[in-house]
Amino acid sequence: MTSRRLRWIFLLLLSLTLLLWYSRLSMSGVTMVNTGVRGYVRVSPGQVGQILHLHCTRCAVVSSSGQMLGSGRGSEIDRQECVIRMNVAPTRGFEADVGNRSTVRVVSHTSVPHLLKKEEYFFGHDADTLYVVWGPERNMRQDGKGRVFNALVKLAMKYPRVRIYVVTHEKIQYCDSVFQNETGKNRMKSGAFLSTGFFTMILALDVCDSILVYGMIDGSYCSNSNRTSVPYHYYESSRLDECMMYGVHERAKRGGHRFITEKSIYRRWASQGRLQFAYPNWSP
Repeated sequence: MTSRRLRWIFLLLLSLTLLLWYSRLSMSGVTMVNTGVRGYVRVSPGQVGQILHLHCTRCAVVSSSGQMLGSGRGSEIDRQECVIRMNVAPTRGFEADVGNRSTVRVVSHTSVPHLLKKEEYFFGHDADTLYVVWGPERNMRQDGKGRVFNALVKLAMKYPRVRIYVVTHEKIQYCDSVFQNETGKNRMKSGAFLSTGFFTMILALDVCDSILVYGMIDGSYCSNSNRTSVPYHYYESSRLDECMMYGVHERAKRGGHRFITEKSIYRRWASQGRLQFAYPNWSP
């Protein structure tokens, strides 16, 4: 009887020890089981509904802005655990300023045709990159009528090694609600489209513990009289001036991105401590 009682006491103490150990891990931020990041579903024939599994301690979010030209931040960017880029911004030829590594590319539905034009570069040279594509329901529907989604399915079949995810309709609605909560304006009623930068920042907040942002200017930058004129994209030096482009979109009654408004939102997010604007450097 005494032996049985001692055995039960031993098992009880062991259970309590394991429970305390698990609780301590949970409180310290260690996740025992990676349940994935909801809102991002893999495009993979035969594996419908696979959600994104990605976690990074420290991320570099690299803008496509001409601000990156001459920055010399390439090696610094490549030293971060995860590097997140946007649309089809190349690294080749710009390594000194933007780095070479690409962990994730967040891609607009309008940029998918540009991916298709440079398949070898993006799915050969960048074969290990994870692609996250966002777009409106009419282009991303999965009933055979979503033009962009159909193109992604073909890509996934042609390049089975490449991981392609789409932002779900529910996640896009969530992003709309974030925009409205931050600005007090209904995104659709205001005639605006969220930018790829906005979806990129939401993804970074979903998967990164801390975020270094490169190439994003302060929302007040374009109103400064002594500002420097830079190209809208660092890889299109002969194209439109960045601030001119921002102004056209900000004033557009329909179909424009609210780049300046979005950067004001990022400023508030940065004050919470997880975002840091590494280059150009500006504080919240």
